[in-house]
Amino acid sequence: MASIKQNFEIPSKMKTWSYVLMGIGLIALIAGFITKGMSHDHHEKDVFLGTLMYNTIYWTLICNTAMFFICINTMAWAGWHVSFKRVSEAISTMVPIFGAITLIVLLYIAFSGSHIYHWTDTKAVAEDPILKGKSGFLNIKFFTIWTVLAIGLWSLLGWRMRKLSAQADEAAMNKETGHGFVIKNTKVAATFLVWFGLTVGSTIPWLWMMSIDAHWFSTMYSWYNFASTFVSGLALLALWIIYLKNKGYLEYTNQEHLHDVAKYMFAFSIFWAYLWFSQYMLIWYSNQPEEVMYFKHRVQGAYKGIFFLNLIINFICPLLILMKKASKRNYTLVTFMAVLIIFGHWIDYYQQVIGSISKDHVTLGWLDFGILSLFVGMMIFGVSKALASKPLIPKYHPFLKESIIHHT
Repeated sequence: MASIKQNFEIPSKMKTWSYVLMGIGLIALIAGFITKGMSHDHHEKDVFLGTLMYNTIYWTLICNTAMFFICINTMAWAGWHVSFKRVSEAISTMVPIFGAITLIVLLYIAFSGSHIYHWTDTKAVAEDPILKGKSGFLNIKFFTIWTVLAIGLWSLLGWRMRKLSAQADEAAMNKETGHGFVIKNTKVAATFLVWFGLTVGSTIPWLWMMSIDAHWFSTMYSWYNFASTFVSGLALLALWIIYLKNKGYLEYTNQEHLHDVAKYMFAFSIFWAYLWFSQYMLIWYSNQPEEVMYFKHRVQGAYKGIFFLNLIINFICPLLILMKKASKRNYTLVTFMAVLIIFGHWIDYYQQVIGSISKDHVTLGWLDFGILSLFVGMMIFGVSKALASKPLIPKYHPFLKESIIHHT
């Protein structure tokens, strides 16, 4: 183990880039607040808040899937991921930060009288039988409590998993202590997965995003968003693995591991497309007015180009490029596809949120890319700090040998 580079040193260029991106983002945020956020036109104000909204939600959820990835492998007692487990842990450290920003943005929207959530208008609810029928869960009190609980428990359980993982750096484990370590991790992982299912897998996408169109609903909406954020989270993981490998770190992580991460990217791109098609096709086929209202302006209106570009980037490209085994082992191709997938699903979140706020025209522009720059810069800065804070390889983990000899 003496020859292994255990500790990550943050390159000065990485720090510089993170500062530059955050600087660009802050300038865009301030300019957006002045020009749109303080506007007397409620539509402009809603677009500003919506831009913050979809970015905060997107980045919180894709960072949270890093811990989901750890937990599903922990529950399966899988060892193949252990050699790069600390990368997933580092990404998951952004959940409390991005989650806190998400909480502030969402609660401001709910309590400020914004037009984004129509169900916050008590007068409108009283006069609308559909909103009134959903008022049992579409109300500010439930929204606040469930949002705080969701973000709070994601952060707490993620912190607990990372704390347990640190025990693998302290001392060698015998059969008894190793078994105890695995069992403790399994219990916390199981708790996280149950909570993840109750939030990301069901209620949170309904509350945060689907309720913008409170008259519309889809039983596949949460699974659709889970697939979107999970494949984006895997793409982010792949980017960090490749970056660290190129810098001479993660010596025990090889093409076999990258191949499996890329297989996940390919598989969940197909799964996302399956859900995309199932949701759209069933609504198109039934042609019921209360259902097609969501897709009308996305398929035939201003968002038509973005709506189908979303399908090309997130399905056609992964299908054609990542299908072959060789492409999943090619660092350049996986890097290209990872960036494309993250951007493609960011576009998807744009059209899901802003497409419901500004139905008549596409607002994608400098503010959207500026806020994206802010979150990318924060992510690079935060993840790099987390990677440098502990050894990159949990050298006493009971399953490390299984990861080293992993072969597909």
